[in-house]
Order: sequence, then C-alpha cells, then structure tokens
Amino acid sequence: MKKLVSIGLLELNSVAKGIEACDTVLKRSDINLINAYPVCPGKYIILIYGDVAAVESAIDAGTATAGANFVDRVVLPRVHEQILPAILGTNKIENINAVGILETFSVASTIIAADTSVKASKVEMIEIRLAKGLGGKSFYTLTGTVANVRSAIEAGANIIAKEGILVNKVIIADPHKDLKKELLKW
Repeated sequence: MKKLVSIGLLELNSVAKGIEACDTVLKRSDINLINAYPVCPGKYIILIYGDVAAVESAIDAGTATAGANFVDRVVLPRVHEQILPAILGTNKIENINAVGILETFSVASTIIAADTSVKASKVEMIEIRLAKGLGGKSFYTLTGTVANVRSAIEAGANIIAKEGILVNKVIIADPHKDLKKELLKW
C-alpha cells in the first residue's frame, strides 16, 4: 500500500452512474481504491487515496462523469494516519477508556469531522462507519481520556455544525465492559 497522503470521496445519487464514475476515477490517475459501493437510499460512494494531485484529478474526473447525479465530494490532503484503518476496520485498539460518538447525515462530513477530531486531541479512532446499513447516515467512534474525547468530538462537531448535517454527538465517560467488547468487535 502506498503512503497515504490524501483521501478522496465522491457520492452520487445513482448506482449505475456511480459505477461509471468509479471507472473514470480509477482510469484517471495513479490512485488506489479504498472502497466503492451502493448505499441507501440508492446512492453510490467512491473512496480513494493517493497523492494530493492524483486524488484531486481523479475526483474532478469522477465529478464530471457524475453530472446531474453528483451529490457530494471531498478531498482531504494530509489525512490523519488513523482515518483509513478506521474506515477499513483494521485498527488495533487494545483498551477503551471514554468513548465519543459523532453521527452525521453525510459520508463526506463524517470523514471531515473524524479527521478534525483525531488532529485536535490525543484520541484513538475505533471505527468510521460510512452509510452501510444506516440509511445514508454515517458515524465514528473514538476513545481516550474523557477530556481528550470531549475535545475531539467538539472539534469534529464544530467543523460540520454550520452545514446542518450533525445528527448527534455523545460522550460516554465510563462505558460498561460489555459495551467496550462490542465496540471492539465492529
């Protein structure tokens, strides 16, 4: 796997057009596909990584292909190293202290908020769940000290609050041991 420098997301409101846009994205630049899949309600998500210029070029090409089916896009240069493993479910979290959860109405906003959270405070990402089985909503969970979790969740919420897409944010200071086990299973 190449060194992760930038992450890009393209969201469309058509599965067919999404698959076509994914082909365009993959043919455009030297990028790597993280995932591409349909989500409720009939949308299609394309998530890529690579160097900043390649990701921007690929997302631009995919946006052009999407045309009227374009919903949202994001290119995050210098994304935090915890973001991709949290999306892929490959984090190696040993211990859960306090837990923070931030839930949004959009995939792009969740990635932006999660990146902001881990850059704002010393926390560990547990998971970033992007729209699968959530009716198009997304969320992330993270852990650390209560103060650090609170700071991280507030930073993530503040970055997206003005867009009106924040569903909810929760901080659990001392989660039950069974909940901790459950969060680590995801």
